[in-house]
Amino acid sequence: MKRRALTRAQVREVDRIATEQYAIPGIVLMENAGIGATAVIDAVAPSGKIVIVCGSGNNGGDGYVIARHLEILGHDVRIIALTEPANLKGDAKTNATIAVKSGLEIVVARDVEAIRNALRNVGTIVDGMLGTGAAGPLRGLYLQAVDGCNASDALRVALDIPTGLDCDSGEPSDSTFLADHTITFVAEKVGFAKETARSVIGQVHIVPIGVPNQLLSQFDIDPANPS
Repeated sequence: MKRRALTRAQVREVDRIATEQYAIPGIVLMENAGIGATAVIDAVAPSGKIVIVCGSGNNGGDGYVIARHLEILGHDVRIIALTEPANLKGDAKTNATIAVKSGLEIVVARDVEAIRNALRNVGTIVDGMLGTGAAGPLRGLYLQAVDGCNASDALRVALDIPTGLDCDSGEPSDSTFLADHTITFVAEKVGFAKETARSVIGQVHIVPIGVPNQLLSQFDIDPANPS
């Protein structure tokens, strides 16, 4: 049995059911996702600094978790924050606060020059900017950050979905993060199967987030067969 790919709405529903019906706190799901993604990044990243670009939502929250665990494994890590950590909300703010208190290197990017400087001489760039809920063209710092990432020779890794790619249609924006690897959570996203997505997703790795098999079965997801 092959894992079923999820739509944007189904991704939200998995999270809702996990928290409301199974009493799994969102921050536990975020921690599980981050730990799983860390293992993949640790396996594929070349030598050199790992830069994680974190947006304002839960995708950025995943990035803060990953930064913490990569540092624990001995990696040299830098976070580029597209939003001031103190201005985040919910689980993302909690994990950003942990990163701050842990003394991780965090560059708050207020302009394109700050982004470019923070991306120099790095081995790996991790895209924690926008997740499956995002739609429409990129603007502002997100557009500038994606363009800066794509101009780098570093290995590029996307979390859940490359920023700029539409989860459902598989249509990339004019500027879309060009991933060598995409670490996606629970199951692939329906847009990944579209021809238009193939040039931006790279190698796809599916990472569980700790929801029960009983919940996965509601969405025809086979936990024993990740591809």
